[in-house]
Amino acid sequence: MAAAVVDTLPEGDDWLYEVKFDGYRALLIKRGDRVEIRSRNEKDLTRAYPSVAGAARHLHADTAVIDGEIVAVDAAGRPSFQALQHRSAHPAHAIVFYAFDLLHLSGEDLTGLPLDRRRAKLPAVLDGSGVLLSIELPGTSRQVIDAVRSLGLEGVIAKRKTSRYVPGERATTAWLKLKLDRQQEFVVGGYRPGPNGVDALLVGYYDRKDLRFAGKVRAGFTPHVRREVLERVAPVHTPRCPFADLPSTRATHWGGGVTAEQMREMQWLRPTVVAQIRFVEWTADGHLRHAAFLGLRSDKNARDVRRET
Repeated sequence: MAAAVVDTLPEGDDWLYEVKFDGYRALLIKRGDRVEIRSRNEKDLTRAYPSVAGAARHLHADTAVIDGEIVAVDAAGRPSFQALQHRSAHPAHAIVFYAFDLLHLSGEDLTGLPLDRRRAKLPAVLDGSGVLLSIELPGTSRQVIDAVRSLGLEGVIAKRKTSRYVPGERATTAWLKLKLDRQQEFVVGGYRPGPNGVDALLVGYYDRKDLRFAGKVRAGFTPHVRREVLERVAPVHTPRCPFADLPSTRATHWGGGVTAEQMREMQWLRPTVVAQIRFVEWTADGHLRHAAFLGLRSDKNARDVRRET
């Protein structure tokens, strides 16, 4: 079940608030001693996160399906998407799973129950397992926002306590997310090569069937990450530009456009790779200002990437 993006949080006793974690959304599936970790696009992540799978084996249930987020946290518990992406460069970060919903338990489908009844069963299932509980944040929406912002966290999720679980639903108003910094996923459609691998990524989003260009991204890389990204995108090289609106008539001050002359500098990619990008704002001509690379995402389908408003 997905959360719709909003610019204000709802208020009232009907709602609960949680931290919006900066990680990979996933399902933990336990059947006896067998454990699976499945991403939103049905990728098997079990072998990639052995510490999470090991903790899931200690859940107090013979069978269970738990919705949550895979997160890399530092010693203070602060999540980092970059540490999750580049674990070898961040050895002090622990990989954990924050559980926030229980969909099946001991053969019973719980998705038709209200959220607060589903969550009430979680603590007993998680107790001592090493799988962590995403706790409800107390206070008004303003107090919650101020507290989450002071900790430098990404945002807040608001959920209606009576909501049933509707898989894949984004149009619902039952789950809402407020982002406290501007970031979202984008499709990588090409790059400009550089001495360390990738000098700049060319990213965009789908508008119906067309891939629209959003901007060039140069910030947020280290030499190691530039080489790592090149290795990831090399298998999807293509001679054709996938963006429907390139070349641009001019290049903007913020690097938003790509002129016909600059097109020759670029290596194009089949639009299958998804990156998480942080940025300051959208410009008047629909490009990203001050964009920075956070990491590549293996849990998102490129065709599902839209401009978030």
